[in-house]
Amino acid sequence: MSRKAAFFKVEGPLVRPSGMPPATYFILNQREFKSRVTRLGGLIAAAGLSLASPLGEAQTATRLAWSNLRGMSEDRLHVLAEELYDRQLLKSLRAPGVELLEGAKRDGCVIVLVTELLDLAVAPLAKRLGADHLIANRMEVQGGRATGRLLDPIVAQLSGQWAQAFAKEHDIDLRTSFAYGASGGDALLMSAVGHPCAVHPDWRLRRIAKDHAWPIVEADA
Repeated sequence: MSRKAAFFKVEGPLVRPSGMPPATYFILNQREFKSRVTRLGGLIAAAGLSLASPLGEAQTATRLAWSNLRGMSEDRLHVLAEELYDRQLLKSLRAPGVELLEGAKRDGCVIVLVTELLDLAVAPLAKRLGADHLIANRMEVQGGRATGRLLDPIVAQLSGQWAQAFAKEHDIDLRTSFAYGASGGDALLMSAVGHPCAVHPDWRLRRIAKDHAWPIVEADA
């Protein structure tokens, strides 16, 4: 018998978004000033591209943004990931989103966290919340250095096709499943399940939710 899942986008429903691209923390905390400036230039270029909504362009922008970590040591990646979790993610948890997640667990849902951040930073949060799966961006490392290449799947705007493949692999019934998002880009994943819900949505997702009569939960600002 297939199970039902609850997909939670980390940014928005569970954690107050920082308003900066996911790679920013890692770039701003480069040890060398010159390296920070160079990498920030690449990040700005990626941010401009990400303003376009199509899935392919969003994934390209995500690849470009994280490519600015090329050459960073693996040890430094781990240190910054731990700092990001301790200083930002853990302190920015949204009670309404956590309550929704706890309710989904009580209802027997498979809990799936989805994030554009690196898995190194969000893995402790997934463990803390008792998630069954973490879908996050993963940086390729060779010879102790980041190559700047993300491993598949690229988490930018996950499509309904991705959701179907995940559901087939894990014996999930999408018709009885839930998805919680906060941005317009989350709508693709939300549309793939039977019970989508917008949590403190941006203006794009709020419009989509109202057009499709999806429930809207207002989290803390």
